[in-house]
Amino acid sequence: MHATRGGAQVIPRPVGVRAGSVAPWAHLPPARRRLTMDRVQTALGARPLRTPVLEPFPIRRHAAVLVPLYQGADGLRLLLTRRPAAMRSHSGEVSFPGGGREEADADLSVTALREAEEEIGLDRGSVDLFGRLDPLATIASAAMIEPYVGFVHRLPALRAQPVEVAAILHVPVDELLEDGVFHQEWWPMPPHLVAEHGQSWRPMFFYELTGDTVWGATARMLTQLLAIATGTEPDPAPVGPSGAVEPEVVAESDPTT
Repeated sequence: MHATRGGAQVIPRPVGVRAGSVAPWAHLPPARRRLTMDRVQTALGARPLRTPVLEPFPIRRHAAVLVPLYQGADGLRLLLTRRPAAMRSHSGEVSFPGGGREEADADLSVTALREAEEEIGLDRGSVDLFGRLDPLATIASAAMIEPYVGFVHRLPALRAQPVEVAAILHVPVDELLEDGVFHQEWWPMPPHLVAEHGQSWRPMFFYELTGDTVWGATARMLTQLLAIATGTEPDPAPVGPSGAVEPEVVAESDPTT
């Protein structure tokens, strides 16, 4: 473990938060947590996409993110971005490059590649898309997000678009799977959603990196990717802190705004 973990990200925890479960891969020995590109590709290729969850709020826009993986000198690495502290919304949050679909985008895979090129200078020709994670929606922006996973076969000299990106993070995948990096919390649902739809809790995931905390929709995508790749993906219907099955609803953090 590294000496100092966690960042300055502001986490809007509501009153009544409860502790959640350990990481899905917590029971695996270190050797079985080491991921290669072949292992990730094989696991994603063998898993069918699930039907998007019917959310208790209207979807107003469609967006996509790119989950970029590349082979570093020390193993598989993942590219993430940190938003500028001066942004009006989601300031300082860690996210995958991504954004809303534009009229000129042939499909959402084009959106993901275009946004990565605009935000961090990742040439779309250097990325081979090989899989997708399940679509998910966010409460705050009512967006349905399609995550595309790609292998960067030649990493160019990246450049952050300063209005949207304060820093580009090169995160070792093995570090994400270390003990103590991941934790889960159960957050009570907003009262109006409980009253209208009977949903009481939502699971929230966190990764404490050196100097940063990943949470919200980005952490949910990351958890699904790592669980699929390690063969530890849990049942799609999470069991809440009271023992009841709870629908999945993603928190306010939106990586595409």
